[in-house]
Amino acid sequence: MTDDGPLEIADAACAGYADRVGMARLAKLAFDGGDLRPIWAEVSARLLNGEADAGEGIDLSLVAQLLGHKETGLAVQQEVLASHRLFRLPCTSNSPRMRVLALAAATDMGSNTPIEFLLEDSGIELIVLYVTAEADLPVPLPAHDIAIVIASDSDDCRDALQKIEAAAPRWPRPLLNPPSLVGNLDRDKLHRLLAGIDGLVIPATSCCARGQLSQASQSAEAPAAIARDLAFPMIIRPRGSHAGVGLAKIDDVSAMQLYLDTSQAQEFFVAPFVDYSGEDGLFRKYRVVFVDGQPYACHMAVAARWDIWYLNAGMSGDAGKRLEEETFMSTFDIAFARRHRTALAAMAGRIGLDYFIVDCAETKDGSLLIFEADNTAVVHNMDLPDIFPYKPPQMRKIFDAFVAMLERRVGQAREQAA
Repeated sequence: MTDDGPLEIADAACAGYADRVGMARLAKLAFDGGDLRPIWAEVSARLLNGEADAGEGIDLSLVAQLLGHKETGLAVQQEVLASHRLFRLPCTSNSPRMRVLALAAATDMGSNTPIEFLLEDSGIELIVLYVTAEADLPVPLPAHDIAIVIASDSDDCRDALQKIEAAAPRWPRPLLNPPSLVGNLDRDKLHRLLAGIDGLVIPATSCCARGQLSQASQSAEAPAAIARDLAFPMIIRPRGSHAGVGLAKIDDVSAMQLYLDTSQAQEFFVAPFVDYSGEDGLFRKYRVVFVDGQPYACHMAVAARWDIWYLNAGMSGDAGKRLEEETFMSTFDIAFARRHRTALAAMAGRIGLDYFIVDCAETKDGSLLIFEADNTAVVHNMDLPDIFPYKPPQMRKIFDAFVAMLERRVGQAREQAA
């Protein structure tokens, strides 16, 4: 191999990976109300005694995070990755029809694409390689048919993305979601990328330090010093936070000071607040998945609160809300996707990723309102079919589209090599 030639790749399946249970199974157990504490007690004891293997260690890191102990989980992960970085996830076939290599970063469970859900029951083998600043990429690379970057555009993924980006021109197999495009998705970049698209609204998001916000709490006009169009009310969240942690609507200077008094964060994202409530006073938030440029309905949440995400919307306890979500899914292609066809297509083109997710709404004038886009939001089939009978077919549609994209790209690469 030379610096100008393709990277070397193993001729056959590498024996250097460690098997693990993985996120899909452990998250499903937690989602269904299962008790993860016995797993934590057993595996942590084995890890302390030096009896647990690397796969068990990474699973233990995930269990800790699912139990709400993020820092403990990350500490376990760091210890394991110091000596082992290659892992194999469960596969439904003893003779996989394809091998996918996912390139992950050493970060929390919300900052790598949960790709396992997308490959459930697919007969495709998933290998995960953690790319770290401390270690070079393995030589040769693990055997694979196609690779995909699952690290996100977050601070603790920067080193991984940079290392993959440096190797990308010489990657010997198709490489999906290239780092150069993943790196456009953080909140303060996305609005610049999507600005000017007809029928699309995305509030300008700014990153600011704690001191700037402290000054902004001195007068009603002070937020304009952070960003030209920023004023009360505004939305604020700690930079790097997930799932609404630390998210708040700030209506005035006193609310800003109170927020700062109760937050330990040093950097924040701020943006103008947009009232996207409907005529009935309810808020509706949509998750749309893009696979190879094509949008698919993922879920719809309805609630009386603006800071809505699926788990706080009370969907399982309200048949009317579920009927509305079912209608959103069943009519997506002829209703929502048709209404926003131009905006969705332009957004897919500018973002350019093979797979990504958008959380969005509709403004009072019918425009598409974008909250965020990333490659790591959870797309799953964990909801109970007795309560959500319309979801499994829709999730299967997304999963099948993802697998079809993988097969198409692998086939194209083989044709070009022939």
